[in-house]
Amino acid sequence: MRKIIAAINMTLDGFCDHTLMIADDEIHQHYNELLRNAGPILYGRITYQLMEYWPTLITNPTGNKAMDEFAITMDNIPKVVFSHTLQHVEWKTARLATRDIKEEVLELRQPPNDGSKDILVGRLLHNGKTVNYALN
Repeated sequence: MRKIIAAINMTLDGFCDHTLMIADDEIHQHYNELLRNAGPILYGRITYQLMEYWPTLITNPTGNKAMDEFAITMDNIPKVVFSHTLQHVEWKTARLATRDIKEEVLELRQPPNDGSKDILVGRLLHNGKTVNYALN
């Protein structure tokens, strides 16, 4: 059975606000490695919409190798979005969840036929609580 891993940027003093930090090359390289070895990413609506920035770098690269590679990695990885308000998602590798979080996650945790990759969780809340944390 696949593991579920929550990946969240956090300072040593516990500060978690992705919109107020600037990710450097080291952070992008870390997440490139993590995502290359992962299966689907689970997102809530707000984080999914925040991450929709990355496909713009596919057509207009920054010239920063780490950022541009991260954009490619993000563009290729499957994403499952949990939302009560979104009617569709534009990202070719994303889909809206069609069942409740428990049913979706139980199915996703089953290993695929082509090998088992862990599931990453962006900022995903269920009843106001984060599904799971794994701090690295």
